[in-house]
Amino acid sequence: PTRKDVLERLRPGDVLTHCYRAFPNSLLRADGAVREEAQMARERGVIFDIGHGAGSFGFHACRGLLAAGFPPDVISSDVHVLNIDGPAFDLLTTLSKFLVLGVDMNALIAAVTVAPARAIGRPTLGTLAVGAEGDATIVDVEEGRFAFYDTQGERLDADRRFRLRGMVLGGKWWPPMTR
Repeated sequence: PTRKDVLERLRPGDVLTHCYRAFPNSLLRADGAVREEAQMARERGVIFDIGHGAGSFGFHACRGLLAAGFPPDVISSDVHVLNIDGPAFDLLTTLSKFLVLGVDMNALIAAVTVAPARAIGRPTLGTLAVGAEGDATIVDVEEGRFAFYDTQGERLDADRRFRLRGMVLGGKWWPPMTR
């Protein structure tokens, strides 16, 4: 089915992944505007997820959709055996691409925490509130010279990226320290 056929059938709370896909089925029109069926789906409450993957994320579509005021609701990496060695690599690499493209830090954090938790109906995930799961990822922004790629092979040169410092799972540092 075409992107239009799919978008017209989605209901509030449904998730469309691979939303920053390049041609074919891009949400971005040739004139830089967002396709009407995508705007209408968002207005109905459809959730738009990146789902970077091995073939479904293009910088051209990403830049255009961001410029047109169509940010992702959820940022996911869609890491699997075909892209673990690139171009998706991991969620921090996917997040770093959006950081370099100028997406606001608060919006980035929400798109990988509270937004996906809300999308799957798990309000105790994606928050550090009392009574929540007690999971956290600790990152910093590393400065240097880095190159990122989309699924079409386009290169994005960057001066910063997210770097993992550690994780807390179930309220405990991971990996657990042995004595």
